[in-house]
Amino acid sequence: MPPDIKTNATRIVYENRWMRVREDSITRKDGSQGIYGVVEKSDFAVIVPLDQGMIHLVEQYRYPVQGRYWELPQGSWEQAPDTDPLDLARAELREETGLTARSMRHVGHLFECYGYSTQGYNIYLAEGLETGAADREREEQDMISRAFPIAEVNAMILEGVIKDAATAAALGLLRLKGLL
Repeated sequence: MPPDIKTNATRIVYENRWMRVREDSITRKDGSQGIYGVVEKSDFAVIVPLDQGMIHLVEQYRYPVQGRYWELPQGSWEQAPDTDPLDLARAELREETGLTARSMRHVGHLFECYGYSTQGYNIYLAEGLETGAADREREEQDMISRAFPIAEVNAMILEGVIKDAATAAALGLLRLKGLL
């Protein structure tokens, strides 16, 4: 089956270390012409560190929305987009929280904002946690890591304290799969 939308031409309008923005000239099924702006970003990993009814979260300043927010540990390696997602998840967990996990279970893959971006994310449940030292990047120097009871994390989502869509979706997927 041919795709519903045909790409006629593509031009890169912006590019940096973290993303590339392109504009595609397209033709729809009915023959009408249009454009799509597409943000190309590497997939990332979201980790749910769970230990004895506690979920470890990180809080950091998110510049685009000008605020500090709690979220699950997460990240990508733009310089190595073909990294095994499990290796990425293990490294991001240790980097942001100092935790290592004896068990990392892949829970699923979701897309971040597929209306305009190629980026997706793999969700991992990390259990059997051991504490160590965090090894944060310069961009994460203001990060705080703390464990919360599951009920408190749920309340934080309901009250709008946690606003990160990937965090809410990851926890929802774990709950639907009976893992939380």
